[in-house]
Amino acid sequence: MYRKTIAVIGGSGFIGTRLVELLIDAGHSVRIIDKQNSSKYPEMRLAGDVRSIDEMVSGCGGCDVIYNLAAEHKDDVRPISLYDDVNVQGARNVCEAASRLGINEIIFTSSVAIYGFSPHELNEEASIGYINDYGRTKYEAEQVYLEWVRADSSRRLRMLRPTAVFGEGNRGNVYNLIRQIGKKHFVMVGDGENRKSIAYVGNVAACLRFLLEIDSQQVAIFNYADKPDLKMNELVPIVRSAFGYGENLPPRLPDFVIYPIATVLDALAAVTGKSFPVSRVRVQKFCSNSQFATDRLLQAGFVPGYELRKALVRTIKAEFGV
Repeated sequence: MYRKTIAVIGGSGFIGTRLVELLIDAGHSVRIIDKQNSSKYPEMRLAGDVRSIDEMVSGCGGCDVIYNLAAEHKDDVRPISLYDDVNVQGARNVCEAASRLGINEIIFTSSVAIYGFSPHELNEEASIGYINDYGRTKYEAEQVYLEWVRADSSRRLRMLRPTAVFGEGNRGNVYNLIRQIGKKHFVMVGDGENRKSIAYVGNVAACLRFLLEIDSQQVAIFNYADKPDLKMNELVPIVRSAFGYGENLPPRLPDFVIYPIATVLDALAAVTGKSFPVSRVRVQKFCSNSQFATDRLLQAGFVPGYELRKALVRTIKAEFGV
């Protein structure tokens, strides 16, 4: 594969920084486009907001490939219109910039949030069932990219739908789950037999680099999760053992006991504006299955470099100093 000039929109972020490192190691010329400074590669960063078409055009000029990792993804984004402005209009701006500049290859990080909850493992053909504005706008962004690629047979699109990503330096959903489990008096909710698909940042970044090498199809869409999926009854002992509490499961409460409490706390949060550690959505996330098939990606030849259990322990030691 020849050396390419690559724009990484959102390259200053958690996944983007790891991806940029891998692209450099592979011999590519990389340009970070981000509204935030890059702590690791400040000299490679151009200030750019995906909401600005002019900044996308000026930033991506001369590139062969565009990665778009920029997104509004947190649960408490305000105003809610930011989801649409960044995720959907941002996709339109990236596609318009690519069209103006004659760039025919885009790699986009979507999300398994487009699927919503399901008791079964979901593959890339599963029905769309998003439950929030993040999932909705990621799905709508996908449609923007699909419209772009179908308009010209010389264009190529790769879309990766990662599950919840964790790793050193992240403060997302998996980090918050680990932090809760790591508390000495943590109490389990539910029977713990539900399974969770999660993904280590080192593997996600490596997968994004791998997508650069797939050239057999005009459009390729992949889920990403690190296998095998862990039951909560397996995940909790791994975390608690890393914190030094041993591998025994903590006390547990049935979910039907917690849901009424969570409902009251949600009502209080709505009235007071305060955030509580327990909510119906968090209880639902903890107790629900969240499984995503990765057979398509494995068949394409990707092999993750980090084993899931070791990556969890590695992250806990780095983030919590245990």
